[in-house]
Amino acid sequence: MNDKKMKDSPQVEATGTALVPSNTSNINNTEKSKRIKKHKLSLMMGFIIGALSAYGLTTAPLFADTTSTNAVAPKVAVGGGLPELATMIKKSRSAVVSITVKTGKSSAGNRLSQLSEKQLERLPKQYQDLLKNLPKQPHDYGSRRGQAYGSGFIISEDGYVVTNAHVIDDADTITVKLDDKRELEAKKIGVDKLSDIALLKIEAKDLPVASFGDSDKLDVGQWVVAIGAPFGLDYTATQGIVSALSRSLPADTYVPFIQTDAAVNPGNSGGPLFDLNGQVVGVNSQIYSRSGGYMGVSFAIPINIVKNVTDQLKTSGKVSRGWLGVGIQGINEALAESLGRDDTIGSLISSVSPSSPADKAGLQAGDLILKFDNKTVEEVNDLPLLVGSTPIGKKVPVEIVRAGKIQTIDVTIDKLKSKDDEPEEVAALEKGSLGVAVTDLTDAEKEKLVTKNQGVKVAKVMPDSAAENAGLRSGDIILSVGGQSIASPSQLKQVIQKANGDKPLAVLLMRGDQALFVAVHLNS
Repeated sequence: MNDKKMKDSPQVEATGTALVPSNTSNINNTEKSKRIKKHKLSLMMGFIIGALSAYGLTTAPLFADTTSTNAVAPKVAVGGGLPELATMIKKSRSAVVSITVKTGKSSAGNRLSQLSEKQLERLPKQYQDLLKNLPKQPHDYGSRRGQAYGSGFIISEDGYVVTNAHVIDDADTITVKLDDKRELEAKKIGVDKLSDIALLKIEAKDLPVASFGDSDKLDVGQWVVAIGAPFGLDYTATQGIVSALSRSLPADTYVPFIQTDAAVNPGNSGGPLFDLNGQVVGVNSQIYSRSGGYMGVSFAIPINIVKNVTDQLKTSGKVSRGWLGVGIQGINEALAESLGRDDTIGSLISSVSPSSPADKAGLQAGDLILKFDNKTVEEVNDLPLLVGSTPIGKKVPVEIVRAGKIQTIDVTIDKLKSKDDEPEEVAALEKGSLGVAVTDLTDAEKEKLVTKNQGVKVAKVMPDSAAENAGLRSGDIILSVGGQSIASPSQLKQVIQKANGDKPLAVLLMRGDQALFVAVHLNS
């Protein structure tokens, strides 16, 4: 004990020998002093209790009773004190999993030493000699294996697991660790990058399942608990409150994030955010940080969004969203006044995509959208979520202000084309194949072509394929093959399958603003 502690701390001597008083008056004085101190202490405690009550606090027990395990919902101190979380965490953690992802990528140096003979033949002779004389590399030389950690939770007894899409990016293997210490390899069922949600499947039965709450019923100030594996430290629990709702982040227009101050760090991604009833109300996804670690601002994907996404991923492996085809912005007081409005509610159309549902219905730049499908558009960020969750092909009323007058226009919603849609491969590398992956053209790409309903876009060219040997590139638009117009990936596949592979095929391309023909030898 240091000098300061010795001076400030009450001194107690315990030598094992009774203290004998020198006289009776000293005893009386001591008793009187004790009574005075006791009275002062009582007054002081009364003042403290009164002050606490004034601020809505009470003298709840410092350590709450945690012996009862019958109810999941924790006991909360009367008057707004701190909740007792141990029971809820104990009940809920069994459905939480930690996720380990391993990736492996070959270095450029390794690929250069493994060029095919045909690829070498197309290089200048001095480069051919140089590359042929490179020393042979071991099979795994230059490979880089990475390992990353994340979290997730089980949503079905037969092994469906939810996590973040970014947790399993470029994964070669995904391992899920359960509460009972079992480690099982997971299969990727589907990924939706727009919501940052991925659905996995492990082979197991009778698993503990997380209970879903209702994120639409959350309130700012409500207590929440995050459970996950920050930095690989599994089953770490942190608590906080809901700091804000419907928070919009850059490039995340389809997710109205829940903002919390629960400590979330790398490795927490994909883990559940629980309410005090032990129900999942969100999936921890992002943090705001200047250091790479927790700084008091965390963001979770609302569970109501997650339920919709995972249902679609389970059914089809991908997520379909509605598309309106407008550029939008919010309005300030000056813009509102110019539009004859006395409030700033709504979403202002700044542009309309050609041939989009909005264009076909007659919506115009300058229209102010007040309601979509009878739901009020309070802020600009409300509209993408409302449109995205609308079934494809549904006709919805859109209430707008145009030239100071309110009117309603019916719009039939189309499917949003996503850059993450999987390209259809015409790509098997056996003899007679083309060796490309292609996608449909977007409306904007079609508008640039003379023939609006013709063409597919090359998303990927397979190494050492007929397409690569012919000089096709990613981004090329295939207009025709062998004189037959190509309007879809499936049509291209049919044409290639029927083609005579012993003769070169004339393929008409659009590369940038230039049209050109290339000859493709399918059997080369």
